Amino acid sequence: MQESLEGRVALVTGAASGLGRATALALAEAGAHVAIADIDAAGSEGTRDLVADAGGSAEVVALDVTDDESRRTVVGGLFDAHGDSFDILVNVAGIDRPGYITDIDLADYRRVQAVNFEGPVFLTSEFTRRVQHLPEGRTADVVHIVSLSAITSGSGAIAYNGSKAGFLNATRCIQRELREKAVRQPDGSERPFPCRVQSVIPAAMDTPMMEQWGIPSHLMMPPAAVAEMVRTLVLLHPSAFVPEMQIVPRLEPNFPR
Repeated sequence: MQESLEGRVALVTGAASGLGRATALALAEAGAHVAIADIDAAGSEGTRDLVADAGGSAEVVALDVTDDESRRTVVGGLFDAHGDSFDILVNVAGIDRPGYITDIDLADYRRVQAVNFEGPVFLTSEFTRRVQHLPEGRTADVVHIVSLSAITSGSGAIAYNGSKAGFLNATRCIQRELREKAVRQPDGSERPFPCRVQSVIPAAMDTPMMEQWGIPSHLMMPPAAVAEMVRTLVLLHPSAFVPEMQIVPRLEPNFPR
């Protein structure tokens, strides 16, 4: 395992609060310069202040993950500013809009799909197009924050669970595609595609998004626990990758959504 992220630049979506904020702090603590991306400007500034107070380096970028032009602008701007040092993307941004099949709102459903599924898939697409030309010996990192809701069923959670299930399967497709893009060398060996995509599948975390479900805090994980797992995956030796990592609270045997 590598020891430090010094000299690397990471884009973290949904970094104005919750797990995104904790991830920004964890990566900055390991030496990365972090681009804090969110539509919540005030929350993003708060995260930047926390990173600075901890001795880290960060900048704020305004990103709407559902908007194609916003995705292109942010990714392009970070490559223009930092070059190949920008080689980490963590897709954290997510929302939840409860609704049962008898009363689910179409606009809410589409918004959840756009933020939790379509947005991060196309942000990853934009990022991988840029890093595919990294020189031999370099490996970019993408980490997808999925959810245990991708593999469970929850009442009133059609939009959220469906979006996360789609995102998980899309992540598996991406991983397979990147494996197939390995380059065959003259000696018969293979050079991996210069980017790996790993996923974290967490259960309930004590974040603002979870407040509506009324789960006792002692049955949830602090977001820092999951953020530490993200940092571990990014620091993993480049010869390996973790397709899916589940992380759940020790006190909840039923693994809540």
